[in-house]
Amino acid sequence: MCHFPTRMADEEDETGFDEELDDGSGGVDVGHGKRKRLFSKELRCMMYGFGDDQNPYTESVDILEDLVIEFITEMTHKAMSIGRQGRVQVEDIVFLIRKDPRKFARVKDLLTMNEELKRARKAFDEANYGS
Repeated sequence: MCHFPTRMADEEDETGFDEELDDGSGGVDVGHGKRKRLFSKELRCMMYGFGDDQNPYTESVDILEDLVIEFITEMTHKAMSIGRQGRVQVEDIVFLIRKDPRKFARVKDLLTMNEELKRARKAFDEANYGS
């Protein structure tokens, strides 16, 4: 767990979001440069885990978050245009990243781990509660 012992007044509030006006846009840039930051806390922890300072510059976190949002948005739009129209399914994402060996391997690992966790939970529930 990444925990920052000190908190600057201009950093995140206790909800984990930057103190910005919620304009109801769902985190989408509304043209005047201010939007709710959705992944700041997680990105700060990831940056620290990959060797950045424990408290990276807010501008660096914001740029990285913009890139993440852009990537997620583009992948979602592409996934919605293939397969079943208007729906995003795991198979669509796998199809889109199939030619990127690193992403494909990571997705496969995560999907395999997800299945293992489901089986373990089911076995645990059956052992404790009997089905």
